[in-house]
Amino acid sequence: MNDEILDRNRLTELEERLEHQDDTITQLNDALINQQQRIDSLETKLQEVKSTLLSVTEIREPLDPDERPPHY
Repeated sequence: MNDEILDRNRLTELEERLEHQDDTITQLNDALINQQQRIDSLETKLQEVKSTLLSVTEIREPLDPDERPPHY
């Protein structure tokens, strides 16, 4: 009888731990998905900034290294 109670308690404890681990895995998976979406968004924005910067530098005339800036 005592062994049966111990086995039942042990089984209940294992089930509780498994449930907790399942919840933790779900939370970690959700966090990972959110982080990947954020990374994807930031990579897209970085490409846009690179493209804009490249187009601005291509339009601008090259500076003469001997030319003094206008504030001199």
